[in-house]
Amino acid sequence: MKKDIAVYGHLLLHLTRRNLPRQAKQLHALIVLASLKPRDLLASRLICLYSETNQLSYARHVFNQIPQKDVFAYNAMLITYCRHEFYGEAIKLFGEMKLRLTPNNYTVTNVLKALSGGMIWDASLAKELHGFSLICGFDKDIFVLNALVAYYGKCDNVVMARRLFDRMRVKDVVSWNSMISGYSQCGFYDECKTLYSDMVDFSGLKPDKVTLACVLQACGQSRDLIFGLQVIRFIDENRIGKDLALQNAIIALYAKCGRLDDARKWFDLLSDKDEVTYSSIITGYMIYGLVDEAIELFREMDHSELNTWNAVISGLAQNNEHESVVDMVRKMIAAGHKPNPVTLSSIIPSLSYVSNLKGGKEVHAYSIKNDYDHNIYVATSIIDHYAKQGFLKYSQRVFNRSKVRSLIIWTSIIAAHAVHGDAKGALDLYDDMLNCGIQPDSVTFTAILSACTHSGDEILAKNIFYSIFNEHGIQPSVEHYACMVTIFSKNGKLNEAVDFISKMPIEPNSKVWGALLNGAALSGDVELGKFAYDRLFVIEPENTGNYIIMANLYSQAGRWAEANEVREKMKNIGLQKVRGSSWCETSGHVQISIAEDVLNERVEGQCDG
Repeated sequence: MKKDIAVYGHLLLHLTRRNLPRQAKQLHALIVLASLKPRDLLASRLICLYSETNQLSYARHVFNQIPQKDVFAYNAMLITYCRHEFYGEAIKLFGEMKLRLTPNNYTVTNVLKALSGGMIWDASLAKELHGFSLICGFDKDIFVLNALVAYYGKCDNVVMARRLFDRMRVKDVVSWNSMISGYSQCGFYDECKTLYSDMVDFSGLKPDKVTLACVLQACGQSRDLIFGLQVIRFIDENRIGKDLALQNAIIALYAKCGRLDDARKWFDLLSDKDEVTYSSIITGYMIYGLVDEAIELFREMDHSELNTWNAVISGLAQNNEHESVVDMVRKMIAAGHKPNPVTLSSIIPSLSYVSNLKGGKEVHAYSIKNDYDHNIYVATSIIDHYAKQGFLKYSQRVFNRSKVRSLIIWTSIIAAHAVHGDAKGALDLYDDMLNCGIQPDSVTFTAILSACTHSGDEILAKNIFYSIFNEHGIQPSVEHYACMVTIFSKNGKLNEAVDFISKMPIEPNSKVWGALLNGAALSGDVELGKFAYDRLFVIEPENTGNYIIMANLYSQAGRWAEANEVREKMKNIGLQKVRGSSWCETSGHVQISIAEDVLNERVEGQCDG
């Protein structure tokens, strides 16, 4: 009997490797007729067969028929689920398995792949697997280590990923790719490029297509065309075949760096295009405001997949085409596509812009129903949406429900409290974040200093500002300086604000001068206001707000001629004050109301008469 099972096992493996599913299924029928109970090796081979032929229901049926399931059977089914991206099912199966059996290194590797692939940020399970690996000595297993590095990289914990990577005694190409990919996906583009250079110069290993695609992605996102061209030269000099994934990465590099003509040439030369090809160039068009060209290319597609729809929706949102975003999502659903986390994180800001609270709640409910609410980008978008609609308690509730609290989600809830003027709440959350071992970034400090502008706490703001570089090694950005100027101005310390600006190591932008102009307007300091206004006129001559503030400042000082001169200058340039507008939800629709200057019309009518 054992001999028969071994023979059947070898035959199944042979037929599977040679892609002969019909003959393999016939062999399975013979096994059933022979009344052999598939177990151990034979069951694993059958599961592998049905996995290779995309027949998951048969694979699960074979698995369910095993009388006494061992680790090999569970691993075979875990591999099958991961291969076909049924990551949630893989996690459920592992939960069942660990109640009965002790996992081995292959189990840990596949469960980590499921967590990474499905973007399931289950910190407790990841820590459990990591700890289990240490206890069982799997921390020396290169496959387990690679899976851990990949997982931590994908869930924004690049510090832990790098720590594991540096401790690895032996690294293969997958090890380097996991860390390089983690840096690229988390936005650490300089670190990504540096590690790639180290791999080329010191590792003794040759980057493969996966490595190169990740680095090209980092170059595109950081708009580093020079480094990207060096990578392309490396590809050509080493005669690395450009498969579709690599060619898509090259198109994306050119598109994101503004070389749209080169991107289009590569695009037109490709005979085989997939949704990533179209998404890459559509994204490039959207980045540079060529919305019509992007939509035209999208309409040329015979069949649009979800990723391409998302590229269009995201691009429309970036170009402030908020009503078009909602309309495009409706068309996408009508075409038979279900919104995924990328779709949701793109549509929610548009719903915030048009003050559609009901729509935001519907998206939130959909995300919970489909288990997307734990995705960090969806969660941060929902937190931001509720905060902008005036429902801070809902934002806090979403934050409290989040399983994995990365820097992004901490920053979003801090910013939510700051927007509502809740400086104490924002600062308390900041302290909680630090106590959890999460290090702030530049965006976090902008949110904290913004909270200080509401409270007017100058001493605290100074302490935080100087800690940005002294304690965290981050160069203060122009946004940080603008916040400080706002705080000085609000407290009536205009001379200190001017002195602070004069000592800036970077060029002040419109935000800095705008903060000073607002401060001068609050204090009625016409000359200082004129000083800031003159600089703003050079930087952003089309901003009507600056003209209006300056004209009002002159008017308050009784300098009517100069006030009229500013208004005339605005009129001559062709600018007019943007009318006030509001959105109101009625009967399931959003109505837009535009304010009319009725008084002016009456005055003009009387003058004409």
